[in-house]
Amino acid sequence: MADLDFATNPAFQVRGVPDAVKMNQLSNLLQDALICTDHVQQCAIIRRKDGNVRASSVGFNLYPDQVALLLDAFKNPPQTREEGIYFDDKQYKCVRADKTSIYAKCNKRGLVLVKTMTLLIIATYTESMFPSVCVEAVEKLADYFKEKGK
Repeated sequence: MADLDFATNPAFQVRGVPDAVKMNQLSNLLQDALICTDHVQQCAIIRRKDGNVRASSVGFNLYPDQVALLLDAFKNPPQTREEGIYFDDKQYKCVRADKTSIYAKCNKRGLVLVKTMTLLIIATYTESMFPSVCVEAVEKLADYFKEKGK
């Protein structure tokens, strides 16, 4: 009979968590922390250093040029406040922009961006959702990552 002791059998030893597992964990975290509030339509987690999408909600496709524009918005908050953000073929008016958070709206839709040391969290909401709940959920998730040093 094969050795099924997971602690000692080298066949079961893995160095670090595989990327596919990490991505699934992040997707689950997005679902549990943001989508389940019913006040986040779509969301994603981006690695800031390379703009790589680490996880996103179902059907939320972000392209490299979109990610670059969102990351660049944090470089000059006063300019972002003045000019707004172009995202998803719409011009969003900036409601708040500082070194860690950007909130923007377009008609009755909105965009929430919060950055941590290594990540950018993106969330959108629609007119049937409460912006304050979306903002609170995204900021809490960002705080969680900040506590983890990410």
